[in-house]
Amino acid sequence: MFGLSFDLSVEAPSLTPLPDLDPSPTESLPPAPEPANSPSPSPIVLPSIELTPRGQLINPPETIKAVYLTSWSGGSQSRIDYVIDLARTTELNAVVIDIKDFSGEVAYETDVSEVKEYGAERLKIRNIEALIKRLHEANIYVIARVTVFQDPILARARPDLAVQSIAQEGIWADHKGLGWVDPASEEAWNYTVAIARDAASRGFDEINFDYVRFPSDGNLQDMRFPVWDEQTLQRAVIREFFSYLRERLDDVVISVDLFGLTTSSRDDLGIGQVIEDALEYFDYVYPMVYPSHYAMGYRGYRKPAEYPYEVVHFSMATAQTRLDALKLANSGREFAKLRPWLQDFDLGARYDPLMVQSQVQAAKDALLEEYSGFLLWAPTNWYTVGVLNSFVFDAAGYDARPRTVFPD
Repeated sequence: MFGLSFDLSVEAPSLTPLPDLDPSPTESLPPAPEPANSPSPSPIVLPSIELTPRGQLINPPETIKAVYLTSWSGGSQSRIDYVIDLARTTELNAVVIDIKDFSGEVAYETDVSEVKEYGAERLKIRNIEALIKRLHEANIYVIARVTVFQDPILARARPDLAVQSIAQEGIWADHKGLGWVDPASEEAWNYTVAIARDAASRGFDEINFDYVRFPSDGNLQDMRFPVWDEQTLQRAVIREFFSYLRERLDDVVISVDLFGLTTSSRDDLGIGQVIEDALEYFDYVYPMVYPSHYAMGYRGYRKPAEYPYEVVHFSMATAQTRLDALKLANSGREFAKLRPWLQDFDLGARYDPLMVQSQVQAAKDALLEEYSGFLLWAPTNWYTVGVLNSFVFDAAGYDARPRTVFPD
């Protein structure tokens, strides 16, 4: 640890369950493999010969305009054609592709032995190197997204690492029926690092980690953890994992997705996430500031989804203020840059081009000279073209939109 200084005195808003935005694959998930018969499974250790990054873009963009693709889309010729056409006709210059998603499946053939042993490999992307090469030829920066502790396949294959149910014998599941592994498990950490290093060796420019937290929904009182002692602060567990990633991926560009509320909350939201901890260890921190994910009453708004500019501006300005305070208190240290995930889908309000543009404008206005781009999320993987080009924001049109207000 580095003894960083920051204030944790402000009380956080309450956390509400988030809607499921994980896009469903076009096929149902196969049953997870049965656990090995052996009562003492082989521990997950990092390979003695570590894979090294290669094939990355020589001149990666400083400011990105990125879109998200599922692994199914990543393996679709037509969807990749669509992204490359966006890069040709707009200012899009980056793409995020799932290589390990909510299912626990790894989308391409890896050299990670445990991925094969646990039955986690499902070839949604047949030739990962060819895909990256084609995107690089279009001058697109390619980010690999890895879901971490929400992992039903690893939980089923290694129940000794899985969050367990107290009420009934077996693996605990969240409200989507998905299993989780204990965030304190170093074996789960090694599994994640091995997948990340494999991805970097294929040419991915950046590895992005999501679900780096304790569970936030389901029957949280029914959870029992095989590794976490339930005395150590959840924040300390997640912070230690951040440090572990940085140490073992020191030659890889890494980023992390955080709940949007981490920008303004001063506690860990009950899931272990504090933004200062992430800012210390990653190259980029991506708060998921989707306005639809904020609870009724946030900042006095009855329907925060109807106030995308205001929600994103407050969130990112607050995050930047906290980052500036870290820099001031720790002179000479390098910290992450901030880039927001933005909403390009209808939830809580209709998100037409003006609504999506308002979020980009808010990020620019909040971050000013520190602005380094944004990432768009649409579960459909189709995106608003007007956001991916430069635009003049129609502030008057935005202000004139009808909004739901609390009754007097």
